[in-house]
Formats: sequence, C-alpha cells, structure tokens
Amino acid sequence: MSEATFHLYGTAAREPESLLLAAGDVSVDLQNGNLRALRFRGHEVLRGIAFLVRDKDWGTCTATISDLHVAEREHHFVLRYRARFTAPSGANLDCDISISGDPQSVTFSADCVSDADFETARAGFVVLHPVVGIAGEPVEVRHSDGSLEDARWPDEIEPWQPFKDIAALTHCVAPGIVATTEFVGDVFEMEDQRNWTDGSFKTYVRPLALPWPYLVCKNEAFSQRIAVTIKADGAAAPAIKSSDPVTISLVPTNIRFPALGIGLRPECFEYELASLPVLKTVGAEHLIAHFDPGAGDGLAALEGYATIAARSGLKVTLELAVPCAMPLEEEMRGFAALVDRAGLKLDTLFVCPSVDRQSTPPGSVWPECPDLSDIYAAARAAFPGLRIGGGMMSYFTELNRKRVPADLVDYISHTTSPIVHAADDLSVMQSFEALRYVVGTTRAVYGDKSYRIGPSTIAMRQNPYGSATKDNPSASRIPMANIDPRHNGQFGAGFTLAYAATVASTGLDVLTLSTLAGSFGLIAGKGEPTPEGELRPLARVLSRLGALAGREVSVVETSRPDAVLGLAAKERLLMVNITPDAQRVALPAVPRVVSLITTGDEYRVQDEGVVLPPYGCVEVVF
Repeated sequence: MSEATFHLYGTAAREPESLLLAAGDVSVDLQNGNLRALRFRGHEVLRGIAFLVRDKDWGTCTATISDLHVAEREHHFVLRYRARFTAPSGANLDCDISISGDPQSVTFSADCVSDADFETARAGFVVLHPVVGIAGEPVEVRHSDGSLEDARWPDEIEPWQPFKDIAALTHCVAPGIVATTEFVGDVFEMEDQRNWTDGSFKTYVRPLALPWPYLVCKNEAFSQRIAVTIKADGAAAPAIKSSDPVTISLVPTNIRFPALGIGLRPECFEYELASLPVLKTVGAEHLIAHFDPGAGDGLAALEGYATIAARSGLKVTLELAVPCAMPLEEEMRGFAALVDRAGLKLDTLFVCPSVDRQSTPPGSVWPECPDLSDIYAAARAAFPGLRIGGGMMSYFTELNRKRVPADLVDYISHTTSPIVHAADDLSVMQSFEALRYVVGTTRAVYGDKSYRIGPSTIAMRQNPYGSATKDNPSASRIPMANIDPRHNGQFGAGFTLAYAATVASTGLDVLTLSTLAGSFGLIAGKGEPTPEGELRPLARVLSRLGALAGREVSVVETSRPDAVLGLAAKERLLMVNITPDAQRVALPAVPRVVSLITTGDEYRVQDEGVVLPPYGCVEVVF
C-alpha cells in the first residue's frame, strides 16, 4: 500500500483514470464510460451524462467495458464501446454506446438488450445540471407534446419533482452562452438532488410514479439518446482561468458556532468506554446515543450509555427509533421505565418513527404510521420536563418530504450522507454546494427553531432507499456503503472541516460529525487499516471545532468555493482544500502562525499567501 495514498484516502485504491476529450470550445472528461464536467470555454454546462443501471435495491450495477475505440480530430471526437451490466440474479444487459462531440455539441446514445429478464430500479440515462449559478435562475422546459414552459430552477430545495415529462431543457450557462439538452427514447423527469446533498439537478429516465423494481425483458431491445447543443453570442462571457490564487474575505456575524456532538452505538460500547478521554480531547459537549428496539437494542445498551454518561459528564440525547408497535402511551412509558432502570440521565430525547427512516419516493404509498403529533405527545407524557426533538433519524430528504409540526417539538434534527448516488472523490466534495441549500431550506421552512445536524459522516448509517446498506470489504469508493475508507485519511478530515465550514453560520445548536468508535468513529477498531485505538485524522479537526463552540463566527467567502472552504472566529481561520491539487490562497492579513491541523506542522507564508496541500486542513492564527 502506498503510504502517501493511504494518508490521503485511507485506502490504496485509486479512482479510475479519466480521458479528456476536446473539440474547439467544448471539453468533457470520459470516466468509466460516462461523461463528466462538460464545459464550454471553461464554463460548466453539465455536471455529467451517464448511462446507469441500478439493481432492485438501487445499488449500482458496475459496467464491464469492452471494445473501446476513440477517434479524435482537431474539431471532432467520436468514441464507441460495449458495456455489460450484470444484475445480482446473473442477467446481463448489453449496451452499444456511442459518444460524439464538436465545437458546439455533444451526443451520447445507447442501444441495449438483455440476455435474460433483468430486475432493475432504473436502467437508462441520467443527466446532471450543476447547482452553482443555476439555482433560482430561468429555464425553458420542452415537453413531449412540443409545448414550452418558462420556469425557474428551484432555489429552495424542492421535495418532489420540479419538472416532469421532459423532452428538452434550455438554460443560460453564463452571460451570452445558452445550452439545450434533449432527451430521447423514454419519459424523463427531474429531481432536486440537493435533497441528498448531491451538487446537481438530476434528469432521469422513467418516472418514479411507475412501479419499481421492474423488468427489462429478455431480448426486448431499447434505445436512448442525450444531445447537448451550445450557442454563444458575441458578448459571451470570457473563458475561465483557474491559475490565479484563491482569494478570501471574512464577513463577521453574530452567530455562534454550535456545540460539538459525538455519536454512540451500542455495538461499540467496549471501544467507547476505553476511549472516553478522546471526548475531552475534541471538546465534545453532547453524546448522541442511538437506540433502535427493532434492531434488538434494550436495557444493556441503555446501561452502557449510562456508564459512559456518568464517566464523561457530558449531556446525552437518546436517539430513539420508535417501533409504533403498540399503543403509543404504553410504548413510551415502557421506554421511560427502561431508561430509569438503566440509570441513564437524559438531556433531550429525539424521537422518530422507525418506519419514517425508509424513504417514500414520489408516487409511492406512504407507510402506515401514527400521527407525529400523537408520537410527540406520548413522548412528553412519558418523559415529563425533558426537551423533545423531532425530524428524521435518516436524511434531509425525508424531512423535506414529511415535514414535522415544529411547534410540537423543541428542536429539529436530521443527518446527511454524500454517497447516496455517487461515491467518487469529486462528487463527495461537491456535496457542499448542496449542503448550504439544505440548511438554508431548513431555515426557510422551520424559521429560527432550534436546529441540530448529525451524526453525519461519509459512510451511510442506514439505507432509506433499499433493504440495506452495502458491505464494502474491499474498501472501495461505492455508493450506499456502511464503511468508507476515506474516513481513515486526510480526505475524511477535509470532509469534516468542509462540512463545518458550510454550516457554521446556520445557527445550529449541536453539530455531530462522527461517532466515538466504530467505522464512523474517531478511534480505529480491530482489523482496520488505521492501527487499533489510534485517533483518525478527523479527530484533530474536531478538536479545533470543539474549541470554537459558542464563539461568534465569520463567514469565509472565497473566490473558488469549488476548491477552498473555511470558517473563522476571532484571530483564528480554519481552511480546507477540497481538491486533489495544491491550492494557493492569498491571506487577508499577515498571520502569526500557519499550521497543518492534522500534523501540527507549521507553514511558511510566501507572498502574503499559503499553499494548501491536497485535502489539507490548515489553521491560521493572526
């Protein structure tokens, strides 16, 4: 294993190589047979075009690519290949792919047939439009009957599909540059992927109102095509250059940085108990104790939490997945009796119906569930005088689709995960473009209600969109995985700091970005790449965040938010490079000390600036 690679990513595995294809002003990256970062004169037109196949649980069927042929000329490129997607049942979907481009257009087509009945949740094209510079702006939608709709991209995150029956979308890329994307071969609709912290609006094949999973029948051929056309006038925006240093400015606020929370899991009790000093090291103030009776959690789990609470002296929130399996008053009284018997002193109780952890997609029937007002009332009756939290134990998506009666709870909470749809490095770091809309939309809906986030980590704690999270024994970058190797590396530390920087000015009460132990934790366990009991790099980031709790923060505005993010308090600036390339940053004042957070190594300032290493987290003291 390369030591440098592991230091960055927690794994020796590298991402697939990409091939840059260019034709005049048009450029696009080919990776794993799909297109990314379609640009015109450096301006992002589309975030991606992909032909994707999902299994019945929305897991990704990876394509096996063969017979790849690429032909490039000065103003034209063409490539062809064959892709085979294999379902868990063993059925194969074979697709002949063709991609071509010229200075003003790109076309991506697929002709497919299966050798057996193929069960899938989706098989077809997905087109991603970027969020930055587009959200809230005009878009023209052409429908299948030829009618035109003058609309706007959603600004606040739309819980349901903003547009349906899409034949084409026309939008402004930059001043004087307009792009039209056509969708051929099936019925397309759009979802606002910011719900899942994806940095994109996604137009996909096959409406969610139709049944899924469904069968692609044996020997039943189908074809789809995406065609993008770009036009520029004489006053078009100039080409983008990224060679200039990143500039930053600090905007003071009267908002205080939230208290730091750390998650607890019943199965990690042994390691948690041995790691209690770490809670003081990172400055944690709250423990978020997960409790799921449906998974077998009982008195032993609560007694373990009581021991940790007594020894740490920290406040405890019990995160309760309510089974709703008996009359609510009786069920809640039973939980209160267990908590009392365990000797667990609670600061707050967060309640979420267990069934609400599973997503209800558009067009699906909502599962049977007691009214939330009745659940909250039963919780208050069983736990008198305790602050009660509501929201979703799963993700913002579910909170946005099933909005809770905020006047009946004391605070709102949800989590996020960046690997629901894609798990490559770029997509994970682009999730912060969407996260700022997540917290903005939550504030728009719930006003100044007390607000908490977490535990939010790269890996998924649960899968609301299928039967289970994906096991990841090979430590790969895969969507919906319950373990992500990057949690062990500098990447995980960078993700943690970037997350905090994005939500710093939201006015959160508690922010939880890790558990204490386990695969989501600050401490490595037995059999993991990081030595057992050793602090992961993100722990050092959390120690800086814990020190900021309760202090007024400044918003850090950067000229390249796709590259550098930050947050600041009095005389202290934290910055993170969210790219695999070193970034030069011009500082707003002469610092006293600049150091790499994860190692403590000091930096020299040159030409009033500092170079941030790949995914590097830097502290600047003025």
